[in-house]
Amino acid sequence: MYRKLISAIVCGVLAGIPLFANEVIYSLPAHDGKTISVEDSQKGVYFPRMKTCHWAPDGTLSTERIAVKPRRYVLPKSSTPGITYGTSVSRNEFGINHGVFPSPDGSRLAVYRKDERAVSIFPLLDITSRTGSLKVIPYPMNGMASEKIDLCVCDTLGNILTTLKVTDFTDERYLTGVSWSADSKNIFVQVLDRSQHHMHLNMYRASDGSFVRTILTEDNEAWVEPQDPLWPVGDGMFIYRTDNRSGWKNLFLCDTLGNVKRISDKPADVAYVGQAPCKDGIWVYYTSAEFSPVENHLMRVKLSRLRSVAAARIGKPERLTTERGWHSVSLSPDGSRFIDAWSSVGVPGCIDIRNCDGTLVERFSTAPDPLQDVKVPEVEFGKVRAADPRFDNYYRFFKPVDFDPAKKYPLIVYVYGGPHSQMVQDRWLGGIRMWELVMAQKGYAVYVQDNRGTQNRGAQFEKAINRFCGHSESEDQLAGLEELLERCPWIDRERIGVHGWSYGGFMTITLATKSPDTFKVAVAGGPVIDWKWYEVMYGERYMDTMETNESGFAKSSLLDKAGRLKAKLLICQGAIDDTVVWEHSLSFVQACIDAGVQLDYFPYPTSYHNMTGKARIHLYEKITDYFVENL
Repeated sequence: MYRKLISAIVCGVLAGIPLFANEVIYSLPAHDGKTISVEDSQKGVYFPRMKTCHWAPDGTLSTERIAVKPRRYVLPKSSTPGITYGTSVSRNEFGINHGVFPSPDGSRLAVYRKDERAVSIFPLLDITSRTGSLKVIPYPMNGMASEKIDLCVCDTLGNILTTLKVTDFTDERYLTGVSWSADSKNIFVQVLDRSQHHMHLNMYRASDGSFVRTILTEDNEAWVEPQDPLWPVGDGMFIYRTDNRSGWKNLFLCDTLGNVKRISDKPADVAYVGQAPCKDGIWVYYTSAEFSPVENHLMRVKLSRLRSVAAARIGKPERLTTERGWHSVSLSPDGSRFIDAWSSVGVPGCIDIRNCDGTLVERFSTAPDPLQDVKVPEVEFGKVRAADPRFDNYYRFFKPVDFDPAKKYPLIVYVYGGPHSQMVQDRWLGGIRMWELVMAQKGYAVYVQDNRGTQNRGAQFEKAINRFCGHSESEDQLAGLEELLERCPWIDRERIGVHGWSYGGFMTITLATKSPDTFKVAVAGGPVIDWKWYEVMYGERYMDTMETNESGFAKSSLLDKAGRLKAKLLICQGAIDDTVVWEHSLSFVQACIDAGVQLDYFPYPTSYHNMTGKARIHLYEKITDYFVENL
């Protein structure tokens, strides 16, 4: 079962890497108090609360969010079913969350035109009508017809003035990172081919939609995933973020002729925050993972001599947040100060107001410990060696309350493990989900670990899942679990459970069928079962298509693995899930029937992918009861 893992460990030992590399970064003691209910755990009753603040448009601090009056405009209207204007496209991938991009001078709009007429439809059952009905949604499945996107230039009265003349790749290309030039004369678009292996950063004239030039290109055998707009700098230059040039999500200074200079030069992922003028140049502010991938810190770097990219001088980066933990920052409109909201494993939360050089102006608020009167177990935060010994993975671990090392205790592994996630961060109690505390109070140990394929660790770590979702992730989860069992002999190896939702549901069943003798109970929510049924945009990025990756699809599919299942399995899913459609879980049920394997199944008839309200409370009561009764 662990042949490849053992081979990797042996190679690591020969290279001088310790057999097990567990490092406990934080260890917090237990304390007594009251227990909490499942309902309260889902209502946010016990999360830190403190007075918050925001920047008003005039740069003053306000305890209320002051809404900026939106620009008034009219969008074009389509008379053709299946064609819409001004809505989000590409199922909100590539950082897209809206469909209208006003020009800096306010005179024109860049507007998405989405054509879904060729996209296959999927029926969702609506039980709220007298006889029931079907609601059909366009759902572009892997390898099938996708939506077609154009970018129109419109006035504010709903008239289409022109459409960008995009001819790259096929008409199922993606258009993202839409950005206007500072003078409102040009529009920049990151044009991505459907396979997501090739991207052209193109420049178009806003007046007539004509193509000006391709500024730069990105190509990658795994994938290219543009997620940001361009941020204008000086005259004809801009800041651009990609992981394709350095292997890390770094910032680059570029111009419209394709000249490029790296701004952030550390082997760490960063995210742009803002910029502010200074003597002889500008300050560029960004958050960085360079001090630890589970911490987030604000940095700034001075850019001067901005006559050209070649002449530009990149100063020495300055660290502006020093307290260990995860810092979420908001820069004031004039760039003179910033709000620093932060927490760490042992700190529930603080909000500081700081000058642009990082000096403290005031501690605006501090969150009291919401669990001071609650029964809390010993909490551990640390890292372990991945199945690939070049990497570490971070974890949080809750021992059972009233822990006695002479006793045996069951263990629950909570897993997500998919792209764009980072379950374990140096936040309060490691980013705790309160349900984990509920289960610790019921006598369970709870373990949560990230794995290769998750974010904030660089391209090599993130792209380890390429063309075989579920493999590297599950190898890492099993490696971390084995290390935990080795150093915690009080965990009952006969009573190990696993639970996850969405990608975590896929991981739950993957783990339960990959290592069937390890897990006694599994609860999977909204699970992907076979990537052929998942959407084009997300699924083809990581898996390509069945035609180009037949082996990867076969290995990652769970349909033919139902017969391996030994764990008592509960699957829960919203019956009108429009993200992971019902075909996934129902097909696995049928596979279990065909294999003569029993399982439990609970649909939520009027719920979508993410449970809310009463359905969410009901769901977690059911999950809790399932573990209590069976583990």
